[in-house]
Amino acid sequence: RRNVSARVARWAAAAALGAIAVAATGPTLAVIPVLYLAAVTPELVRVDLREHRLPNRLVVPGIGIGLVTWAIESLAAGRPVLTPIVAGAASALFLLALCVFGGIGMGDVKLAAAIGLASWVPFVGVLSPVIGFLVGGVASVALIVRRGRGGRLGTRMAFGPYLLAGFWIAVALVAWVRVF
Repeated sequence: RRNVSARVARWAAAAALGAIAVAATGPTLAVIPVLYLAAVTPELVRVDLREHRLPNRLVVPGIGIGLVTWAIESLAAGRPVLTPIVAGAASALFLLALCVFGGIGMGDVKLAAAIGLASWVPFVGVLSPVIGFLVGGVASVALIVRRGRGGRLGTRMAFGPYLLAGFWIAVALVAWVRVF
């Protein structure tokens, strides 16, 4: 019974995020990668919090969908559409640098690429990682404070949920501006 309730809650969350995605982008091709992220966000958060990993089967299709959408939009515009490709590459390269030095996993790097490729509004592409790092930083400080001086400072923290939170907060702000 608990498993069914949790699954229904994840579906409801995905539907709510999908509504925010449509409100932010409108009925355009650019909504497709955002809707994909809406569909997988609840499961990504669940898995990352439980297992500290972001499954390729959920993240990598987001990159592919983002790239295909970008290519189609660029062909339709007759020139490369820069916002999603720059946001995806910049976010992924920044997190890749953090991964090389430790602390961030490759799942987070791939998720950053998928999120960037879904960021068709420059505001989202810039603000999304900033909010994600701020929210993640506050959570990590809270974790350290909660554990106290004797706590283990080396405790791992799932970062994917914070990257996704930053993305959805930025998308919700765009939706709010569009609606009001």
